[in-house]
Amino acid sequence: MTHIAVLGSANMDLVAYVAKAPQRGETVTGREFLEIPGGKGVNQAIAAARAGADVSMIGAVGTDSFGTGLRNALEHSGVETGHLRTNEGRSGVAHIVVDDEGGNAIVVIPGVNATVDHLATGDENLIASAQALLLQLEIPLAAVTAGAGTARRHGVRTVLTPSPVQPLPPELLDSVDLLVANEREAAALSGVPEPLGAAAALLDRVGEVVITLGAAGCLYAARGAEPLTVPAPRVTAVDSTGAGDTFVGTLAVALTEGRPMTDALVWASAAASLAVQRIGAAPSMPTRPEIDAQAAGVTA
Repeated sequence: MTHIAVLGSANMDLVAYVAKAPQRGETVTGREFLEIPGGKGVNQAIAAARAGADVSMIGAVGTDSFGTGLRNALEHSGVETGHLRTNEGRSGVAHIVVDDEGGNAIVVIPGVNATVDHLATGDENLIASAQALLLQLEIPLAAVTAGAGTARRHGVRTVLTPSPVQPLPPELLDSVDLLVANEREAAALSGVPEPLGAAAALLDRVGEVVITLGAAGCLYAARGAEPLTVPAPRVTAVDSTGAGDTFVGTLAVALTEGRPMTDALVWASAAASLAVQRIGAAPSMPTRPEIDAQAAGVTA
């Protein structure tokens, strides 16, 4: 098994399911409410573990019941939590509204995720022992930048999901090997609305870029190579929450196992297509046999 480290957020997702999301000033009646472990860090860690990697999580949960639930969810999925801090205060939460088309709107309240602004004792050794480090932007940029720099010094492949999208300092991007963004994030970071143009612009800052295109699949671009598009399986989406994190976690597993990029993207797209057919983020993430079966029907 390959070893993947994840430095990122842990949130409890508070999810309301509605026919149509409310507009400003509008009240609607929902059909269901769930509390589901989430946060982009937790999601990517669980996705990678279910896809077959040995995964370690670096981050923080609070002293509330959500913190206990988040730690238990990670450990139940096989994620090592020795570097998941328990800090005084409330755990992060995400208020999520999911409509009947599977779309979502999310408000994240960081809680003790905001205290993860540095690497703690032992974190550098953990990162150095991994084949890949997964990063997102739901913890302070100082910690993300420190983690990326540590990975670069130790020759560990760094994968960054730039969400929630924000300006990224050069010292962070200089240590990123692969940037995985959705269309909106890629457009915001590059200033170019069209995915192919956005990818070309982003290659001025990082060596490899993947732009996820929803039902259309994903676009991959690297310096000195022709871009390629990989289709996604045709499915009916129920809840897209966590699908992007499923894609990233699974992609990291495939790459650390030495698969060619095209095969890795097919496998990750298959995993994401399974996730959108299920409710919730972490609970929707498929196992390795499920991904293998789904990917068998995809032609790049």
